[in-house]
Amino acid sequence: MHTVGPKQRLSTRFAFLASGLAMSAWAPLVPFAKQRLALGEAELGLLLLCLGAGSLAAMPVTGLLTARYGCRPIILISGALTALVLPALAWAPMPWLLAATLLAFGAAMGTLDVSMNVQAVIVERESGGALMSGFHGLFSVGGFIGAGLMALMLWLGWSPLASAAGIAVLVALSLLSCAPHLLAEPDVQGRDAPLFVMPHGAVIFIGVLCFMSFLAEGAILDWSALLLTLEQGLDTSRAGLGYAAFAVAMTAGRLSGDRVVRKLGGKRVLLLGGLCGACGFFCAVLAPSAPLALAGFVLIGLGASNIVPILFTAAGNQRAMPASLAVAAITTLGYAGILAGPAMIGFVAHAASLNLAFAGLGCAMLVIAASARLGATRQA
Repeated sequence: MHTVGPKQRLSTRFAFLASGLAMSAWAPLVPFAKQRLALGEAELGLLLLCLGAGSLAAMPVTGLLTARYGCRPIILISGALTALVLPALAWAPMPWLLAATLLAFGAAMGTLDVSMNVQAVIVERESGGALMSGFHGLFSVGGFIGAGLMALMLWLGWSPLASAAGIAVLVALSLLSCAPHLLAEPDVQGRDAPLFVMPHGAVIFIGVLCFMSFLAEGAILDWSALLLTLEQGLDTSRAGLGYAAFAVAMTAGRLSGDRVVRKLGGKRVLLLGGLCGACGFFCAVLAPSAPLALAGFVLIGLGASNIVPILFTAAGNQRAMPASLAVAAITTLGYAGILAGPAMIGFVAHAASLNLAFAGLGCAMLVIAASARLGATRQA
């Protein structure tokens, strides 16, 4: 049994904040890397796959490490590696070196992601109340702060290397502030876990729902601007409003999500979230004007905001396998959705239309809503 109180809850929030800061810093560096290395679109696309490959390779192993050694050393080591590697993304002078750096950054971020979610599951379970949405909300806040600071520093004339180093310092400070109260002891449920457990039972089902939710989020990131410009006629200079509306709504939904889950219960929030997200996708597709399409993206953000946190809670409470290994499994499946999403949407858009691809995502959200009773279960 872990000793969990306000300090442990606060330390978990700082870990999520640090992860959001680090992840958001990479996107503004992509154009600079493309220019610095004179990369074509195809070459850049292959390099970007290295980030996801590193994360997917590290995530399954992280569940075992946190089960055996506790969350604190894994969070701090992976966080330190993330902060150290981040500036190198703005410096790597050759494509192969950038590929290796992205692999390392992805592995460090993937390890941090799983280990902080394992801590979040334990803290929430021992606290006896809904906390997961708030933890994930801090990740979103970190993303806003990191992206905003990167944009500001670059606008002020800082070099990409100096800007990335500035964010790395903030990541390190966030981790140092939370270090004393991270959970040092292995979770009692996972201390004697085997070296490998094939995901099964409720974990596979929860993982598939996570895959669909992350698939939708990845599609919004990569395709919302094109939907608004090609299908709604929005000016290219304002195409980013779709993702901005989605991200703001998701952050607001997560920061208020714990209170909503306590009042309505996880199953009902999962049902309503899936329905709200589906309505948003269908609204974005069928809207006769761009403003109504933007309202659809707000609905998607609100609907999707608490789906993943509820599924992480369910993974921590199921009994089919140790919580740390279950969290690693569903995180891996979720990231697979983010990576597969853009390509899947592209194939459907090429074969039919982008509107049909987004309508398919609305159907996926309906599947999540229909699975609410099982997806939010507490038993295997």
